[in-house]
Amino acid sequence: MSVLHDLFATIQSRKTADPDSSWTAKLLAKGPEKCAEKFGEEAIEAIIEAVKGDRAKLTSEAADVLYHLLVMLAARDVTLTEVEAELARRDGTSGIAEKAARC
Repeated sequence: MSVLHDLFATIQSRKTADPDSSWTAKLLAKGPEKCAEKFGEEAIEAIIEAVKGDRAKLTSEAADVLYHLLVMLAARDVTLTEVEAELARRDGTSGIAEKAARC
């Protein structure tokens, strides 16, 4: 399994954990809206580091973004496998064509 799959499995296991024992459990206990808010905060921090050009900080923030994306997905019962299937469905399709199909 990949690191992302391992991380997602850990996040899933925290859904039933005591919020006092795990940051992930605490975040999930606050609900999907809070998980989404935290994802947004981390995305903004990653954008700031991308603009600044600090590779090390961007790498760290990107890891935070991926983690919080997975938490947000778990909070809404969307699996990493479902996201991968959607990416596979789009594989080979021009980004321009894919966006046009959504309209």
